[in-house]
Amino acid sequence: MKKILFSIVAVILSFMAIGQIKVDNKTPEQKLNEQYCTGLFRSAEGIIFDLENNSVAGAYLNILDWLEYRVAGLRVYKTRNDIRIPYIRGQVASVYVDEHLVTASYLNSLPVSVIAMIKVIRSPFMGNTAGSGGAIAIYTFGVEPEEEEVP
Repeated sequence: MKKILFSIVAVILSFMAIGQIKVDNKTPEQKLNEQYCTGLFRSAEGIIFDLENNSVAGAYLNILDWLEYRVAGLRVYKTRNDIRIPYIRGQVASVYVDEHLVTASYLNSLPVSVIAMIKVIRSPFMGNTAGSGGAIAIYTFGVEPEEEEVP
């Protein structure tokens, strides 16, 4: 009788222990989305690229050169002034760096080495103020604030 009672208690305790274990079923892309994106950028469906773990992207001078042909429907056209303009499904895409709208020429001065993640939103984006095309959201590595020394 004691063995049966001990077995039942052991089974109940093991189920309680298993119930407290949290399993993280998120993909690396979902984790990046939660880490970098906020507001409408987080909820928008898009293709996410992790540049922190991509050594090939660093060989490009402009991130749009690397991004072209990796996303269906994205084409990059070059102007006479060597400014690359992204088009998603035939419409000009808005470019955001750290969720701030920038011009496409801004990317010529943005080093690829500071980019942590890119999210390409191919569908019309609710937060897009510049048109009905998609958006390219570029996130840079955050700079951690320096701790102040206490005298």
